[in-house]
Amino acid sequence: MRRRSLLLAALSALLLAIAPAQAHHGWTGGETIELTGTITAARLGNPHGELTLDVEGEQWTVEVGQPWRNARAGLEDGDLAEGVEIRVSGEHAGERLMKAEQLWIGDTHYVLYPGRI
Repeated sequence: MRRRSLLLAALSALLLAIAPAQAHHGWTGGETIELTGTITAARLGNPHGELTLDVEGEQWTVEVGQPWRNARAGLEDGDLAEGVEIRVSGEHAGERLMKAEQLWIGDTHYVLYPGRI
């Protein structure tokens, strides 16, 4: 009986530990929106990149893919840098927060999540 209680407690702790990670990385099914703006800050790395985008004076956080996903889409070093103007389409995931699915720099189209568009 004691072993069963310990096992149940350990399983419960494990589920509680992974719940925030699941919630953070999940897609919420929010509406698809499109933004155009200038990158004012970029942090590219794992678990995903994050851009700050100035959209008509409002600061938006745009989550882009992991480094491998960005590279697979054709993005190169310097493409997502301060001062670059982009158009981005993706899921509205919260107050001035977007999860990018695809983006355009000039006339070049980059698809980060092909299964979502």
